[in-house]
Amino acid sequence: MSGTSLDGIDIALSRFDPKKQHADCLDAICCPLPEDLKQQLLSLCSSADDEIVRAGRAGIAWATLAAAGVIQLLRQNQLHPSDIRAIGSHGQTIRHHPELGFSQQIGAPALLAEQTGINVISDFRSRDLAAGGEGAPLVPAFHSWLLSDPEHTRTLINIGGFANLSIMRPGMTPAGFDSGPGNALMDSWIQQHKGLAFDEGGSWARTGRVIPELLQAMLSDPYFSRSAPKSTGREYFNPHWLSTFIASQPKELHSEDVQATLLALTAHSIADSVAVAASESTSVYLCGGGARNTLLLEQLQTLLKHRQVRTTAALGVDPDWMEAIAFAWLAWRFDERLPGNLPSVTGARGERILGALYPA
Repeated sequence: MSGTSLDGIDIALSRFDPKKQHADCLDAICCPLPEDLKQQLLSLCSSADDEIVRAGRAGIAWATLAAAGVIQLLRQNQLHPSDIRAIGSHGQTIRHHPELGFSQQIGAPALLAEQTGINVISDFRSRDLAAGGEGAPLVPAFHSWLLSDPEHTRTLINIGGFANLSIMRPGMTPAGFDSGPGNALMDSWIQQHKGLAFDEGGSWARTGRVIPELLQAMLSDPYFSRSAPKSTGREYFNPHWLSTFIASQPKELHSEDVQATLLALTAHSIADSVAVAASESTSVYLCGGGARNTLLLEQLQTLLKHRQVRTTAALGVDPDWMEAIAFAWLAWRFDERLPGNLPSVTGARGERILGALYPA
């Protein structure tokens, strides 16, 4: 799995027990994306010349890196390709347009199967989209399978480049949706002004002050008040989106204050979503790269008031590997010919088996 943060390819060696509804992450690694590949993938998120060739070449580079990571993970666990049932490969999303009926991931799954000698299952979003769904978010189905509580409502928040919620109520159909930006806008802003890939722990944001007028202007964007099902990505929340709000401010803004405000945007949009969609939830669990941002956690705890905010480590799942395990689970579901989507989350017309098989 490589998400919208574009920091690397996460690979989790996973095993599932259907009788106990249990998942084991036996080992995991992250293969950092080389800077040139990261820039290639970022450039494919918007229209430009020669996209088809550039997407093809980037997909091959992505698969080659992923294959090397899989082989490394097998070696360090003394495993052979024949020990592995399948690779669940999400690939890298370069366009997500559910309003147009498609979501495009690249990652050359046939090449990944060829280089590893392992069956590859990929293309998880298109079947849900074909059934009228958003194709995202998909991880709430795994969250519900693994982490539902029979007595209490649990809310899980995955904070990658974008943030999505999974709301699991006892005896009820799970809910979920993308709340809006996670790390994507913060990462873009600090790279532009500091040349850094991300704001570690929110340390730069701490040096700034939230700009109330800018925050309220951004929160007034119609996406935040839209009803679920909904999903989003760089196609909507991107540097151009931010620049329009900055340009509307009456005075020049300090870059560190904008960073502080972007962090507040992520925190407020998540907290507002919890208040509207999961008001009864007393516990909130975080996973994804955003769970490492200590300032973001502090703000979420303040905004969520009496709710306890923790990472999914408290539930026995490392927050760094949750999404990679989820796509391994989706591959397992496909292999068992079991549905992998939640229509209550994506808006699809019904449950569907997600994925396509590329035999080794």
